[in-house]
Amino acid sequence: MSLFSKFQNKYFSSKAFFGLDLCLSVGASIIVLLVLSFFTSSDYYAGNFIWWWIGGSVVASIMAMLAFKEYKLVVRYSSFHDLLRYALTFLTKVVLLGIIVAITCLFNSSVFVALCCDFLLSLFLVLLVRVLMVGVYNRYKSNLNDIKNRQRVLVFGTSDKSVAAITRLQNSPHYRVVGFVSPESTTKKLKLSDYPIFNYENNKELQNIFDRLSISALLFANEKEAQHENTLIDYCNHNNIKLLIAPTINEVEEGRLSNSRVRAIKIEDLLGRPEIELSMDAIIDNFKGKIVLVTGAAGSIGSELCRQLATFGVKRLILFDNAETPMHNIRLELEGRFPELDFVPVIGDVRQQARLDFAFRHYHPQVVFHAAAYKHVPLMEENPCEAVLVNVYGSRNVADKCIEYDVEKMVMISTDKAVNPTNIMGCSKRLAEIYVQSLGLAVEQGKHPGKTKFVTTRFGNVLGSNGSVIPRFREQIENGGPITVTHPDITRFFMTIPEACRLVMEAATMSTGTQIFVFDMGESVKIDTLARRMIQLAGYEVGKDIEIKYTGLRPGEKLYEEVLSNTENTLPTPHERIRIAKVRKYEYNEVASIINELEDLSRKVEIPDMVKLMKKTVPEFISKNSRFEVYDKQ
Repeated sequence: MSLFSKFQNKYFSSKAFFGLDLCLSVGASIIVLLVLSFFTSSDYYAGNFIWWWIGGSVVASIMAMLAFKEYKLVVRYSSFHDLLRYALTFLTKVVLLGIIVAITCLFNSSVFVALCCDFLLSLFLVLLVRVLMVGVYNRYKSNLNDIKNRQRVLVFGTSDKSVAAITRLQNSPHYRVVGFVSPESTTKKLKLSDYPIFNYENNKELQNIFDRLSISALLFANEKEAQHENTLIDYCNHNNIKLLIAPTINEVEEGRLSNSRVRAIKIEDLLGRPEIELSMDAIIDNFKGKIVLVTGAAGSIGSELCRQLATFGVKRLILFDNAETPMHNIRLELEGRFPELDFVPVIGDVRQQARLDFAFRHYHPQVVFHAAAYKHVPLMEENPCEAVLVNVYGSRNVADKCIEYDVEKMVMISTDKAVNPTNIMGCSKRLAEIYVQSLGLAVEQGKHPGKTKFVTTRFGNVLGSNGSVIPRFREQIENGGPITVTHPDITRFFMTIPEACRLVMEAATMSTGTQIFVFDMGESVKIDTLARRMIQLAGYEVGKDIEIKYTGLRPGEKLYEEVLSNTENTLPTPHERIRIAKVRKYEYNEVASIINELEDLSRKVEIPDMVKLMKKTVPEFISKNSRFEVYDKQ
């Protein structure tokens, strides 16, 4: 029961309304008598008449109210029929009052006028009080709903973006901004955009601010500010303060959030790096008006490539993938968000040359992004032949079709696991790189017919991609834990999906020949720390609410991934976050022969011979925590 309901039951019961209406009715009779005696010269409204009038009003009011029981009506649900009941109540009152006056005193026209005025004033006063009570009740309910539904928010920092964040929330039905909070003492006791700035130096001062203002949420204006406030974020997590972040321009432009919305802060917001500056005009000019084909178009990277390409004014976008439901989903998304886009979904497999040939022959793509691949390390360690068929043989098929149909440029998506691979998946991607690079060099040197330029891009783990660690951790947290981490010291490099795809576009634009581009992935992230932070962001306590369980390294898994952009093994480019990998060059004819042999062995499922040939071709492939370590010793 609400506080107002308790108050209403205690102080506004039917008995209380009976007493209130009786006072109003008798008060109306007294007011009428005073007004008439003041504005008329008659001495009739004096002497014994006063007492009979007031006493009669009390008796008549009680009798009429008990007869019609108008005091039991629920005020906030009053209707037109209730208005009639009020009118009948006070009409009965004045009739009874008139009878009493006629019996005890002389009844004349002056008394009739007084009775008419009494009726009107009694009815008016009772209805006026009812209207005021309904207004107060509605105002109270509105404020109560406002308190319940609108969380009191502080905005972190005093930057221009912080001020802009307040503008976003001015008309929000969910959040009410109270002011700014900042660790900078220079802004003490100041106001910004008419909002006070609250300063703190330690957690005790923070707690005083949050408790005094009844704060339930903290809003960061952007990811950069959130990434440098671990202490504040930890405080909010431990004190059940909701963490919010304003949407980025990309989220707004891509339709994932409206401009006025804010969202809960996610682990991805805390793992990012400073925003990457790209020459978007050059990228758009590079793809505008062209027919583009994307393999693996329904996957995490492929679908994001399609979303970005859809904004570049491409002539036609060909989506090639063998996953029916994901392809259906990306098709619906593109139809809804880009109704003017000319795109064609093609169900097909890169292992099927005939289906690939149909797509190339029928649509004649000018640019191809090859994102189709098997990527999960443990699964490919258990199914090595499929890794070779998709990642190596499939890549060869796509590259060969690019040559056959005079594609201008092929961009292959590779991985940091191809660098000094320790597993089948990484080696299969390195073999794909080798084939594409050797073919591209053969074309450049005039040893092989064709005009296609081949570009390879390497990057690390992608935040939120299908089957990656963050969605897995979220699912485990939702199920109550435990979160499974393979090793307490394992680290990985992370990049957001849109960021990775934009760098791929940039690399494809700046490429002048057959090159392997590697991306600066920033600092590596300890997976154990990632798991703990995700538990805290979900509002739980590590070890108490959600356990972390260490399961041991999986087959083929590294403890630390290779740093891609070392100056020792790369060359610079005009973009500081993109470098060119220095890798061993292979002769195309030799590589083509090896790929043919690997295809044959994988189709026959002759795993030992296939793995041995992989290790011979890629001598830096040294298995770890894998059944294939025996072939390294041999």
